[in-house]
Amino acid sequence: MSITGIILTEFKERMHLGDDEDENLIRILSASNVELKRICGNYDLNTDEVFKELVFERSRYVYNDAIEFFNDNFLSQINSLGITKALEEDDFNAIK
Repeated sequence: MSITGIILTEFKERMHLGDDEDENLIRILSASNVELKRICGNYDLNTDEVFKELVFERSRYVYNDAIEFFNDNFLSQINSLGITKALEEDDFNAIK
């Protein structure tokens, strides 16, 4: 999934950034989205506000060269999303 202009604009507004770093920010947001989907499950950045918030937070850490602190600082949110997704998939499989 590519990062939409809306997502990019929301992130730039949150971070108070201008337009001169768009390509770098798109790479950061995309990598954060992919990594968090790998860890937490297949969430949609465009429709799930909690997941989007976590992607933005990870991207903020990457942007500020502090990614090594992200997992420890957001472990409870990461685990919560992962558990929620696992339970949703388990419920779906039980219905089949």
